[in-house]
Amino acid sequence: MSSAKFDIVVYGATGFTGQLVAEYLAAQYKDDKSLTWAMAGRSLDKLKSVREAIGAPADTPLIVADASDAASLKAMVAQTKSVITTVGPYQFYGEDLLAACVAAGADYFDLCGEPVWMRQMIDKYETSAKASGARIVFSCGYDSVPFELGTFFVQEEARRVFGAPAARVKGRVRDMRGTLSGGTAASAKATFDAVAKDLSLVAILNDHFALTPGFTGPKQPKGNRAAYEEDLQSWAAPFMMALINTRNVHRSNMLMGFPYGKDFVYDEMVLTGPGEKGEANAKRVMAANAEKTGPNAPKPGEGPSKEERENGLFDLLYVAIAPDGRQVRAGVTGDRDPGYGSTSKMISECAICLLRDAKDVPGGIWTPGAAMQHKLIKRLVDHAGLTFGVET
Repeated sequence: MSSAKFDIVVYGATGFTGQLVAEYLAAQYKDDKSLTWAMAGRSLDKLKSVREAIGAPADTPLIVADASDAASLKAMVAQTKSVITTVGPYQFYGEDLLAACVAAGADYFDLCGEPVWMRQMIDKYETSAKASGARIVFSCGYDSVPFELGTFFVQEEARRVFGAPAARVKGRVRDMRGTLSGGTAASAKATFDAVAKDLSLVAILNDHFALTPGFTGPKQPKGNRAAYEEDLQSWAAPFMMALINTRNVHRSNMLMGFPYGKDFVYDEMVLTGPGEKGEANAKRVMAANAEKTGPNAPKPGEGPSKEERENGLFDLLYVAIAPDGRQVRAGVTGDRDPGYGSTSKMISECAICLLRDAKDVPGGIWTPGAAMQHKLIKRLVDHAGLTFGVET
């Protein structure tokens, strides 16, 4: 791919999230003459207007490509070392682009939170990606970068304090301000619709080890009902994104050679506070989860205002528990609303990190954390407004 014209093509740049990715690259890397990138989408006129709206240089290259035209996707991929795609649900619009990247040995980054489709793509393309050198990296946004790296970070501290990784880690959402993305809602709905049509997919959806073909670990907490957690002095409610994040964390463990052990247990919940109020809040979260994929869910292409994105945040707690009950804790925070503001920065930095800091990562189907580890943490802290810290 050394002869490629571009380092990165942002595919879907006229969509809500794709525009934010392009805007981030235009602003954050405007003085970086060594980074070459282009914007791609279905309509040249729309691409021109987005280029102008985000203040990108007037000579920022534009590429017309359409998910329904495989030849146009191949032509786009032929020009670049890597593609960032925000065009989902990926089970509808992802495979042809992924296949083109695998064939060309180009890197691919998406925001996928669709475990059934991801497993199908792993089964179908992993061997070819290893052969061509294509690095296919799923889930490069809020699902599941901070969760994957939060687990990695707290396990590093567990090693330092306990002398070994913890076989049990809890991921807990302490605070989250911002809206679920329309793309995430559409992806969840598409996944549930696919499962309703083909009941054989239920087993994949319900399997915590769906993304670790050939390996099944111990029984995992279901995390599907509210519970009081004594060690955290708080009620906890189910977390909608646990369905994808927990699968990616287990895949990450496998791809790194099981540094957390083969008996590793991991779950995610939302902390809602102590007492009766905490319990009532937990029930409210469960009701809200049901709404998020219902008829009132945001539509793809819709999203929060600039002010809402900038006032958003997330605050995650990681608890690693030793067999004797000792704990170490770490926090991960983001400075923008998770589904859009932070996500657009995270996927951009994933692409640049693999391109510049982790060139030696071989071809295959990766999670961002397993592929880039400390290098990605550093880049997210330096550029994308995330923090990682040990807590007492």
